[in-house]
Amino acid sequence: MTEFTMERLRENLESLKMKNTLEILDNYLERAVSDKLNIVEVLDHIFTEEAKSKRKRAYEKQIQMSGFPIKKTLEDFDFAFQPSIDRRQIDELATMRFLENGENVVFLGPPGVGKTHLASSLGMVAAQHRFSTYYINCHQLIEQLKKAHFENRLPDKLKVLAKYKLLIIDEIGYLPMDIQGANLFFQLIARRYEKASTVFTSNKTFSQWNEVFADVTIASAILDRVLHHCTVINIKGESYRLKERKEFMRQKQQIVNTLFEQGQV
Repeated sequence: MTEFTMERLRENLESLKMKNTLEILDNYLERAVSDKLNIVEVLDHIFTEEAKSKRKRAYEKQIQMSGFPIKKTLEDFDFAFQPSIDRRQIDELATMRFLENGENVVFLGPPGVGKTHLASSLGMVAAQHRFSTYYINCHQLIEQLKKAHFENRLPDKLKVLAKYKLLIIDEIGYLPMDIQGANLFFQLIARRYEKASTVFTSNKTFSQWNEVFADVTIASAILDRVLHHCTVINIKGESYRLKERKEFMRQKQQIVNTLFEQGQV
């Protein structure tokens, strides 16, 4: 193969944005010649690696755009520390069947039990399957909707939020919501109802959502749509943050005790 042909091949690969093939081309062609691979085997390997690379880049871009506060997987979750969670139920959610059926998921529980971790992990699985995914804190969501309403662009904002195949709304109930915020939240939920999946996390029981949304009627309408097609995971356990704090204090005490024993304190 002449240098002219190789240069033209590189230019075409660059025009086609086949970055991975461009990177592996020289080394792989040398190997293909030495191993006496036929043209079909060469093309199969090159296109397989290119497709794999494109999927990886698409996933990384999706993760970057999704706004996850933590990038932890389900494998990182300590299920042994939270025995109230049925691992089989989480594994079923990870198949993304709930997403294909337009169903919702709600994680309930006190602060620090892993609700955000699990919600974000499901979001990362969705992104890996190339479903459009977006994470947002509930307070930030309400502030954005209010701003859009004030600027007369609420329909456009609702349209953007409604298009995501999976929307994760975190920390419902951590901060108070006024009647306007509750109304705007209801409009979003109504837009997505039976069309796309939403994952919610909250430290409030459903009976307390009347207080969260400042109005019994609005709260009932929201719950009706959220729970119609929904999996509810109620986590009852100790806070991971308290666990880590206790472990830190235990290690610190061990260090102090060791220093006392060695006469250094």
